[in-house]
Amino acid sequence: MAPHPVVQAIIDLSAGAIGGTACVFSGQPLDTAKVKMQTFPTLYRGFVHCFVSTYRQVGLRGLYQGTSPALMANIAENSVLFMCYGFCQEVVRYISGQEKGAVLSDVQKACAGSVASIFSSLVLCPTELVKCRLQAMHEMASSGKIAQAQNTVWSVTKSIMHNEGPAGFFQGLIPTIAREVPGYFCFFGAYEFSRSLFAEYMHCAKDDIGVAPIVFSGGLGGACLWLVVYPMDCVKSRIQVMSMTSRQSGFFKTFMHIFRTEGVRALYSGLTPTMIRTFPANGALFLGYEASRKIMMAQFDS
Repeated sequence: MAPHPVVQAIIDLSAGAIGGTACVFSGQPLDTAKVKMQTFPTLYRGFVHCFVSTYRQVGLRGLYQGTSPALMANIAENSVLFMCYGFCQEVVRYISGQEKGAVLSDVQKACAGSVASIFSSLVLCPTELVKCRLQAMHEMASSGKIAQAQNTVWSVTKSIMHNEGPAGFFQGLIPTIAREVPGYFCFFGAYEFSRSLFAEYMHCAKDDIGVAPIVFSGGLGGACLWLVVYPMDCVKSRIQVMSMTSRQSGFFKTFMHIFRTEGVRALYSGLTPTMIRTFPANGALFLGYEASRKIMMAQFDS
């Protein structure tokens, strides 16, 4: 017997929060390197230089700068994402004329994930804005772009509210949505397709493929997401960090400015730490989600 829709939503919400927490702790230092390289593409020679320089300048704390808002961002994003993912699957069933609870194809699940990402973007943008600014704060202060560095979540939040108002928390919302919608189509599509291949090879249900295949499938989904949307994420990070100093142009103008003045390579600055991070982080995300969801569903059935 399927649980009540409200109970199912709570299970998906909780499982998404657990998965998001696992994702942050397994990949935060590499995410910090990504944001720094996206925002200051000429400052670092590569991923290793950025990673080592950050450690020497600020210590281990610098590599985990922005962990608190990253936790808030990932818990909020993945809670809403997976809750809406379940709801959007029902919408896809309704549109395609299928019965409630019918098994969807991998492409249909990818579509559901893509639509769900619109809702998760609304809660992700404010928290990721604070995270990105904290991660790039040392470089902004060292380059003289800001007078004084702020090193706490509260100081950055207070500064945004004071200088930009409530709307300031949504700097970069359009590139966030532009990144999430196609990205999560690839994310869920690759994840579900990989699970289907494992299930076919192992002659079992997709939910019974085991830990290693789930981790690999989650990592593959993350890799496909970032390969498709990385330039849009670069624009988003640039807008969110540089808006500390002045009002930034919109997504398209910022994209064209980077392309014309810095070249295509700048749009892919920081891709290496992102791709290194994506397999453990997204593998941990889906493992945390699937395991906790299965446990909670079992508790409900009993």
